[in-house]
Amino acid sequence: MLGALLILAVIAVCLPLTVPRLMGYQVYAIISGSMEPAIPTGSLVYAKQAEPETVQPDDVVVFNGGFGSQSVITHRVVTNDAERREFITKGDANEGEDVNPVPYGQLLGRVEKSVPVLGYFLPAISNMGGKLSLLGVLAAAVLLQVLGRALRREA
Repeated sequence: MLGALLILAVIAVCLPLTVPRLMGYQVYAIISGSMEPAIPTGSLVYAKQAEPETVQPDDVVVFNGGFGSQSVITHRVVTNDAERREFITKGDANEGEDVNPVPYGQLLGRVEKSVPVLGYFLPAISNMGGKLSLLGVLAAAVLLQVLGRALRREA
């Protein structure tokens, strides 16, 4: 029974991170409080690719930090300036608008859904160590299943 529970736990952790990708969503973890209370730290956001011209003020978007940065930022659009091809954005918890406008080319997608707490798991399992840990748990679960069947046959 423990083996089955471990398998279900691995599936429960992986499903919200993988199935949405099959449906065209990108998945990001929120690691700062700039969008609180609407999107708390530790949330998982699901963003879908969007044409920059279709983004409206008040939409929450995900974009590259820019200037060679590897950071991904999730903020709300204040203004979509189609003439300059850039967004003015702001974190809900921040006092003012972001200092730098976001060029259209940095847009990764529009946030369609957020789920609190699940974002804590993404960084933990998205690196090689996390994937190996999940694989180890899965292997242990299968081993427990095999041992359980062998013990039942002997009994």
